[in-house]
Amino acid sequence: MVSLDGSRLSLPDVHQVSTHHAAVEIAPPAIAAMQRSRAVVERLASGDAPVYAVNTGVGLLADVRVPPEQLEQLQRNVVRSHACGVGDPLAREEVRAMMLIRANVLAKGFSGIRPLVAQRLCDLLNRGVTPIVPSQGSVGASGDLAPLAHIALVLIGEGEAEFDGVRLSGGAAIQRAGIEPIVLASKEGISLVNGTQAMLAVGCLELLKAETLAQAADTVCAMTLDGLRGTPRAFDPRLHAARPHPGQVASAANLTRLLEASEIRQSHITCRRVQDAYSLRCAPQVHGAVRDTLTEARRSFEIELNSVTDNPLVFGDEIISGGNFHGEPLALQLDALAVALTVLAGISERRIDRLVNPALNEELPPFLTGHAGLESGFMMLQVTAAALVAENRVLSHPASTGSITTSGNKEDFVSMGMTSALKLKQVVRNTRNVLAIELLTAARALDCLRPLKSSPVIERIRAELAHVSAPWTADRSLSADIQSTGDWIVSGALDPRIDA
Repeated sequence: MVSLDGSRLSLPDVHQVSTHHAAVEIAPPAIAAMQRSRAVVERLASGDAPVYAVNTGVGLLADVRVPPEQLEQLQRNVVRSHACGVGDPLAREEVRAMMLIRANVLAKGFSGIRPLVAQRLCDLLNRGVTPIVPSQGSVGASGDLAPLAHIALVLIGEGEAEFDGVRLSGGAAIQRAGIEPIVLASKEGISLVNGTQAMLAVGCLELLKAETLAQAADTVCAMTLDGLRGTPRAFDPRLHAARPHPGQVASAANLTRLLEASEIRQSHITCRRVQDAYSLRCAPQVHGAVRDTLTEARRSFEIELNSVTDNPLVFGDEIISGGNFHGEPLALQLDALAVALTVLAGISERRIDRLVNPALNEELPPFLTGHAGLESGFMMLQVTAAALVAENRVLSHPASTGSITTSGNKEDFVSMGMTSALKLKQVVRNTRNVLAIELLTAARALDCLRPLKSSPVIERIRAELAHVSAPWTADRSLSADIQSTGDWIVSGALDPRIDA
């Protein structure tokens, strides 16, 4: 059970609820906090003073006063009018993460909504109702309005949702799940649609995958280094203590441990080669920089998970209008993640080329073939990796620098954070496949060096990989192998911190 109070939600919680359907509840102290702020909203809604989105219009229409008898209609209209997303729907786990984070934000007690609203989001999660949320339509300020509005539609019995594997109208889905639709009261519509939860949900789930890829990259690189008869001297801890970036130090230590007791290393320890190419020698510096970028993104996302991002907010007896919904803190991190993973895929592709290119190594057969000329071997795997890296380079162009004014120039600088998140998804997928290609290629290179063995850790990994992708013996289509190997990597099977 994940208990929401607005202060303790974690990335593992997001993973458990979104992917493994862990149950969710609102903590009792959070219910009391929501009740206190709700009393303030109800008092001000019935007063004469204009309060943004409580008794006024929204956006450029904030100066238009709405009479008391139309306040409920105002909130319904906000939800309906903002639900204009387009494009492919977000994945089920992404929508579940959105609902979880949104419920946690409301539970903090600054939004002025009734506890019932946050509880209904938990009901959707616990009973398996997933709103259909189009992926496009958010500019990342005032938050992810369109995606969140599609969730809010289902709460009031409209829109569309998935239940028991069937796509239904929102009303039918919640009815089958035994959930009552809610009638939105003053401020509740704007509190449901105003925030950064779409970009954050996608970002959190992709960050978790990216962290797994960054760990796996060290293992894959170690296999490649041994396959190329490289030297681990560049991973000496004294070198990295002299430039102690945390990620670099960790990556160098991983690579050193992974290559301990390698027969291949011992077979050429007295060779005349002094230095390897950068893609091998500088792996700790590159992988480490990627790790450090992921660490900073995690720090930012963990803050955002427990931050209130709607507008206006209730503090004591006041309602204050501000801009916590602006997605820039996330947009910059999402763009940085795309850049970092593009780098990780790029250095991996360079190592792949060294494994297959006869001009760059003399000890392995051309393209790792068994019969050069008759077979093409792993030639096309490097081509595929190059295509993926080229696509990543385009996708890593930042979206956060591309503001377009919206809402009649009231929203004159926006974050485009959701665009950053959607691009990141593809970059993560591409990087996963590049690392899968390197892993398959490195495993084949090690096969070519038999009877010499690599380290015990790497030999264990090779034995496990053989159950995922059969060792190459002759030309065959490797598309399915790349997919299954990529899935295996994302599962965490290559985490170099796991002992042999």
